Amino acid sequence: MKFKQHTFKAMGGPVDVKLYGATQSLLVEACKGIEDEVFRLEKKYSRYRDDSIATAINHTAKEGGKISVDTETASLLNYANVAHQQSDGLFDITSGVLREIWDFKTLTSPPAEQSIKALLERVGWHHVSWAGSELSFQKKEMELDFGGYVKEYAADCAAGVCRQMGVLSGVLNLAGDIVILGPKPDESPWEIGIRHPRAPESAYALVAMNAGAIATSGDYERFFIHEKTRYCHILNPKTGYPVQSMASVTVCADSCLVAGTASTITMLREEDGPDWIANLGLPYLLLNQKLEPSGTISAVQQPI
Repeated sequence: MKFKQHTFKAMGGPVDVKLYGATQSLLVEACKGIEDEVFRLEKKYSRYRDDSIATAINHTAKEGGKISVDTETASLLNYANVAHQQSDGLFDITSGVLREIWDFKTLTSPPAEQSIKALLERVGWHHVSWAGSELSFQKKEMELDFGGYVKEYAADCAAGVCRQMGVLSGVLNLAGDIVILGPKPDESPWEIGIRHPRAPESAYALVAMNAGAIATSGDYERFFIHEKTRYCHILNPKTGYPVQSMASVTVCADSCLVAGTASTITMLREEDGPDWIANLGLPYLLLNQKLEPSGTISAVQQPI
């Protein structure tokens, strides 16, 4: 059995691929297929590209108009609609406009409350009419952001490319959104490190996995601290403010899309998050702001 590791950058972060397969040429082809698929989705859903469907949608949203979308985009919008319902409106892909005032590269203190309230007028999936393949916006100056879940979707799609080629042993890591294709050739599991939210270069736990997906949401990717309070990039679409209850949420699921959405919703639910994810029935591991762990994931290396 041959082995290949491949790394590249996409969707704003590093991609690390480790594969086992029958021949080296198969693995080279699989790595190219992974790159092609991830870059295809980045091109299609990036809000930074003039030729993306995301940009076309947002031009329409700005004017309060209507637009028809392709089947893949319709599937992603259907998923967002269900996630919005199941999260009581907290998973909301219209909340990207909040970035206009929450710039975590430059901010050292929270924006003015009146600025947040003004932006919230442009937030709300309930202002969007979605049926069949047609998207229409009932307010102007709105925006959709696929960034909250398209990377997880890309991880699943890239894994699908590998499976179609017959590569059934490996792990794909898209900047922390991880899919395990299958165990190592000796049937041993992969050990997946969960990033320590206060020491991001180290893992606070290791999880042994033979298959499935694992994703983590946390308050450490982009943040600033003001008057001893941590303000992170995960923004509540109802209040316009960052979440502050948990430091990290890790979830395992059959797909990376489900794992990532569940971890994000758990963060967004704040104090209700632990009960919500426990009732969902997926394996999970939480760290509160005191870095106290809880959850059902069985870790090889127990946290902290």
